[in-house]
Amino acid sequence: MAIPETMRIVEITEPGPPDGLQIGSRPVPVPGSGEVLIRVTAAGVNRADTMQRKGNYPPPPGASDVLGLEVSGTVAAVGQGVADLAVGDQVCALLTGGGYAEYCLAPAPQCLPIPAGVSLVDAAALPEAYATVWTNVIDRGRRPRG
Repeated sequence: MAIPETMRIVEITEPGPPDGLQIGSRPVPVPGSGEVLIRVTAAGVNRADTMQRKGNYPPPPGASDVLGLEVSGTVAAVGQGVADLAVGDQVCALLTGGGYAEYCLAPAPQCLPIPAGVSLVDAAALPEAYATVWTNVIDRGRRPRG
């Protein structure tokens, strides 16, 4: 899979309603240690994305200013130290931002395999819900794993 030098993104030209979004261009990011580059097939739309678009929810320090907290797609490249994922794997991932783009970076541990029978479009909506349930039921609720 040849990776281009640039990619299309959805950028906020002016905080506010959706008409403040437009297609822009950025360099394709390069995965660092422990990261994967995902060729995005679909991205989820979350309340945080709409709040950020309106200017009410800044991205965390060091996070991409591009919207998009969850995606699905195909691993296009892996960074040093990534052993459990390979180019060509289909994954969904939870991000700190950057999902409204043709390519995005994700920490390898935040990538999940796509369950059998789940489309890439449907899988894009899984990471945020999965993380929310896991945090509330397992971590906070102290429910035993399994």
